[in-house]
Amino acid sequence: MNFTESGGINIVAPSNAEPPHQPPGPAMYQLDIILKKGSNLAIRDRTGTSDPYVKFKIAGKEVFRSKTIHKNLNPVWDDRVSLLVESLKDPLYVKVFDYDFGLQDDFMGSANLHLESLEHQRTLDVTLDLKDPQYPEHNLGSLDLAVTLSPKEGDMRDATMLLRRNWKRSCKYQSMRLSDVHRKAQLWRGIVSISLIEGRSLQPMDANGFSDPYVKFRMGHQKYKSKTIPKTLNPQWREQFDFHLYEEHGGYVDITVWDKDAGKKDDFMGRCTVNLSHLTKEHTHKLDLPLEEGEGLLVLLVTLTASAAVSISDLSVNMLDDPHERHQIMQRYSLWRSFNNLKDVGVVQVKVIRADGLMAADVTGKSDPFCVVELSNDRLQTHTVYKNLNPEWNKVFTFNVKDIHSVLEVSVYDEDRDRSADFLGKVAIPLLNIQNGERKAYALKSKELTGPTKGVIFLEIDVIFNAVKAGLTTLIPIEQKYIEEEPRVSKQLLLRNFNRVRRCIMFLINTGCYINSCFEWDSPQRSICALVLFVIVVWNFELYMIPLALLLPLAWNYILIASGKDTRQDVDSERKGFMNKLYAIQDVCISVQNALDEVASYGERIKNTFNWTVPFLSWLAIVAFGAATTIIYFIPLRYIVLAWGVNKFTKKLRDPYTIDNNELLDFLSRVPSDVQVVQYRELKLDPNPSPNKRKKNNPG
Repeated sequence: MNFTESGGINIVAPSNAEPPHQPPGPAMYQLDIILKKGSNLAIRDRTGTSDPYVKFKIAGKEVFRSKTIHKNLNPVWDDRVSLLVESLKDPLYVKVFDYDFGLQDDFMGSANLHLESLEHQRTLDVTLDLKDPQYPEHNLGSLDLAVTLSPKEGDMRDATMLLRRNWKRSCKYQSMRLSDVHRKAQLWRGIVSISLIEGRSLQPMDANGFSDPYVKFRMGHQKYKSKTIPKTLNPQWREQFDFHLYEEHGGYVDITVWDKDAGKKDDFMGRCTVNLSHLTKEHTHKLDLPLEEGEGLLVLLVTLTASAAVSISDLSVNMLDDPHERHQIMQRYSLWRSFNNLKDVGVVQVKVIRADGLMAADVTGKSDPFCVVELSNDRLQTHTVYKNLNPEWNKVFTFNVKDIHSVLEVSVYDEDRDRSADFLGKVAIPLLNIQNGERKAYALKSKELTGPTKGVIFLEIDVIFNAVKAGLTTLIPIEQKYIEEEPRVSKQLLLRNFNRVRRCIMFLINTGCYINSCFEWDSPQRSICALVLFVIVVWNFELYMIPLALLLPLAWNYILIASGKDTRQDVDSERKGFMNKLYAIQDVCISVQNALDEVASYGERIKNTFNWTVPFLSWLAIVAFGAATTIIYFIPLRYIVLAWGVNKFTKKLRDPYTIDNNELLDFLSRVPSDVQVVQYRELKLDPNPSPNKRKKNNPG
């Protein structure tokens, strides 16, 4: 921490120097702080920036919170605050956070300002070096402040009035901040639908003369990111994003274009802004937006529509309990109105009744729980019930359903005034699994939804939707969720995903083994039936048999489920010890390594066949392709498949001791992969080796 007088004179004192003598302290001090700026703050967002804000605490109480500066690692606040301090023994605790959409803001560093070391009635420029107590060696940047400490020798009544005035100012700022933070939980006034069509003549950022562009959209706390189009200056995206419009008179959508670079920071390619106040509602606008600080333009389609049917009400007032309202909604989503507004699929009403047995998140053994209800990007929340582990909310939330395959997520958090809310539990309920009108207790799960946590929540949910609209929306792209935290490498997640892939592969292998057993005549009855069925199907094959073959297993499994013979298996995560997990992860790494090697090898062998890496094998391929072309040209494909199948079925009967093989894979196994080509390549001999090299090569 460095002190500099406002006149620019550096004040440097040795660490063991005694502090200057101070007269007996008064009853009150006034601490005036100007939060100037931050420098080289930590990166917390995947964009390579952060959205920093600052908190001041004294004696464990938050006394100030700054405004949020978006997308800036060198923010300038120029915020001023006056505080009344009774004791100089408690330092000013400064913490910096990165504001994120959601409830978990990222920690960016902290520092202490010891008030006893400040000179009275003199403005000092202070630079605070930010540190993380868990990683003190990391450099997290610094904050610049101007601090003035003044004794309050006047009447205590004046001090009380000043304290009250500061409190009112703080409360006013606090209410403004809370309204901004909780805006995402309130009702929106409309929806902004943006279709990203294409880019034209973008700036080349790579050495090959092209770029790998993607686009980021931001409107307040709502963020989206498009897919990356590789190696092009005229990308075609054809993606759609929906934003909630909270401002009555529109707002701004900030758009930036980036070039994706592997292994290093992405390159900035330009920016543009859409002013929604200039656009008329209920109309689609085609916008050609030139990029500032870059080259080219973006083509967008922007549509502003009125707010969908979303609402929050008390339990005593809700529309589906009113017979007249319910009848009108049923009529709205009836079958004869299936082609009116295809995006309006249905409506869901969620009654959040209460929760029981929640986890105690505070040191008092209680919690301050509130509930957040999310459907896709729609997010509403209840009020907070303070100091209660069995809260009752009795709130009703109503959402429009745009996709019947959406999942309703209900999360419970503990409100904390000084820091981010603590997670208490969560449930995820697919809309198609809901039983209308059933009041049900749901056991809360962990944040990853993989295991239980403490407490249950009581919900009553009703879903009304149009089946035709729901079926049609199944065939269009799913709505993307707001950009959230960047995914991180997880060994447990790698192990779980590998096991999922292995189960799918094992199913295919078992199916192949079952089919191969028919060729091997392990069961003569089964093989005879398979041979007869094969001959009949191939001889009478028509295209309609393909969807019929897919329809039969669906119908068969439905009959089994309807008759109570459900063959589906629940896949539960197996609990393993630490060493078992370690060995399992090691096996996964080895298996993935071998699988990647095998896939890459076969791909390279196919390429090397056509590259004439081994001329003899390439000539064999020419002979085989020529023979296949001639045979298929003169003989109908039906007869060829029939002959292949009969030969496959009867091979075991003709020669019981034959070894089964695949001729194509046997051929490819003779073609060297790229790794083998390098290994088999001869090194060039050095015609004039030096004596030193000769000695090293021949030590004897």
